[in-house]
Amino acid sequence: MNVCVITDNIFIYENFVSIIESPVYKGINFDFFCSDVKEGSPLESIIPKINLKELDDDTCSYDLFFSLHCKQIFPNKIVSKFRCINVHPGLNPYNRGWYPQVFSILNKFPVGVTFHEMDTFLDHGPIIVQKEVTIESWDTSFDVYNKIQRLEIDLLKKKLPRILKGDYQTFTPQNEGNINRKADFDKLCEIDLQQNTTWGEAIDRLRALSFNGYKNAYFIDEHGKKIFIDISLNIEKPI
Repeated sequence: MNVCVITDNIFIYENFVSIIESPVYKGINFDFFCSDVKEGSPLESIIPKINLKELDDDTCSYDLFFSLHCKQIFPNKIVSKFRCINVHPGLNPYNRGWYPQVFSILNKFPVGVTFHEMDTFLDHGPIIVQKEVTIESWDTSFDVYNKIQRLEIDLLKKKLPRILKGDYQTFTPQNEGNINRKADFDKLCEIDLQQNTTWGEAIDRLRALSFNGYKNAYFIDEHGKKIFIDISLNIEKPI
């Protein structure tokens, strides 16, 4: 069996490699790639790059494709011809698309992990397994994302052998849910200092955009300078 794994996440890559060292996976060939995209991939110095749009589906020898936090959208020619599995850092059908944990902090929809077969729509298709994570009042986007990553690895350890064999049942969500695009995230990042809001809404927005020092949330000051905001929240420890 030949499996193509495409990932742009170092944590997921390193843990996946560790998982498949088990004798259970003997005889299965895993080829790893990162995305060949303009913004680059943190893994491009470790594994080869691939552009799925340029992949010749007529000569492709893979039996299965895995998307593990991949920056590319799989083209229709691939998902229509091959079994493609997406490990998605969200709880489909809620907040499909960009950064599910960001939007779940704001709109209070559930978030978690979904393994699903891909179809021609974004973060969509028959669900193999999913599990929710809890968002605490003190969690930032980074905190929730780390919970999601750890859960993904736990589910991969448990479910990967049966997924490779195709030995699983799927189900379809009762509705299509909602979807967020990059433009929606970019719009969130610009803070209007004159906007009427509550303290709770303001804190939720800032923690949703706080991701380990990434420059996401910002405002423009009276001199036209862009000022970035990143917050941390700490729960009081019992005495």
